[in-house]
Amino acid sequence: MRDVTGGSCRLCQAPRLISVLDLGSTPPCESFLTAAELDLPEVTYPLHLRLCPECLLLQIPALITPEGTFTEYAYFSSFSSSWVDHARQFVNEAVNRLELGPQSFVVEVAANDGYLLQHVREAGIPCLGIEPSRNVGEAARALGLEIVADFLTEQLASALVGERGPADLVIANNVWAHIPDITGFTRGLRLLVADHGRVSIEVHHALNLVRDAQFDTIYHEHFQYWTVLAARTALAAAGLELIDVEKLSTHGGSIRLWSAPAEFAPAPSPSVEQVIAEECVAGLDKPAGYQGISPRVSKICRDLSSLLISAAETGLRVAGYGAPGKGQTLLNHCGVRPDLLPYLVDQNPYKHGRFTPGSRIPIHPVDHLFADRPDLIVVLPWNLRDELTAQLAPAAEWGGRLVYPLPALEVVEPGTGRAV
Repeated sequence: MRDVTGGSCRLCQAPRLISVLDLGSTPPCESFLTAAELDLPEVTYPLHLRLCPECLLLQIPALITPEGTFTEYAYFSSFSSSWVDHARQFVNEAVNRLELGPQSFVVEVAANDGYLLQHVREAGIPCLGIEPSRNVGEAARALGLEIVADFLTEQLASALVGERGPADLVIANNVWAHIPDITGFTRGLRLLVADHGRVSIEVHHALNLVRDAQFDTIYHEHFQYWTVLAARTALAAAGLELIDVEKLSTHGGSIRLWSAPAEFAPAPSPSVEQVIAEECVAGLDKPAGYQGISPRVSKICRDLSSLLISAAETGLRVAGYGAPGKGQTLLNHCGVRPDLLPYLVDQNPYKHGRFTPGSRIPIHPVDHLFADRPDLIVVLPWNLRDELTAQLAPAAEWGGRLVYPLPALEVVEPGTGRAV
């Protein structure tokens, strides 16, 4: 283990951080290039994962700003049918759990394109979304949802409560990693929620990041990576008590953290200590437990590179499916360029005709894949494996095979998912 010079922990302000994984320097993962930008230089930033030995928060330096990243954003949640189904199921469960109804009020922070709040409205529950990205926020407004185009701050939370009153449920799904000012943002959640209300946060579980070497979840938009150990500390610093934890399969393994205002919180569920115990068994209660990720990342890159080089030498035709943010970390760290992966396809029209940051691989509509009929399809959003294995079933008709690079390289049949 080696200390990292400069900087301090953004949660507890400890002056010393420990190096966990250095991924070099890459462009921001959502800075897709137009054809006119290919002859221009790209700005890159270090991508270096560190650990605070005091509060055990995994983090990278805040080298980009949320304002520079999320005012115009390329990610639309509704392009994943499984993610929309996940949101629908959550809303149904939350309505029953909290006995929500027409008299209740729900606020979602980082509401994206309305993928979740549409189900709240369908349940007849008044709701409000906060979404700083204007282009995705417009998609939510097109569904008839009320959206505030801003970043959550303590000042905004106070103003909204003054206008609308506190919320019975505040939702913050897959945003807690994107906020450099952890305590200020989390205090905003506390201000939004009623004294006897609940805050629900979903976030990728750092246990899976470390244990399965899910290094592609590390990118500049993700300022920190959460264990339950660190999350409990962060919530407490903002006046919230962690009362329940649910383990989820989304994003390669996530956690749903239920919290309540500390002075009104019920006794925590046994699940809190159960998941913390699992983290301790994995060694994540001590700095040494985080140090095994680097050699596993190196093997993942070697395996993928070897497969793509072998395919090029034997004349197999290769394409990629999906251009998610995580895929850009994988491509850049493994040194994959158009000579090994000639193109990607993606459902998001925003990305069509653009090129991936750093690796500069062209992105086409999905129809291009089915017209081209490649032999190997590298699936970059590997966390959607079941959904995409079924969605790409037609590739079996021409003998195509799917390549999942993580958590360990595997080549499978489309449709069935059987290894080949």
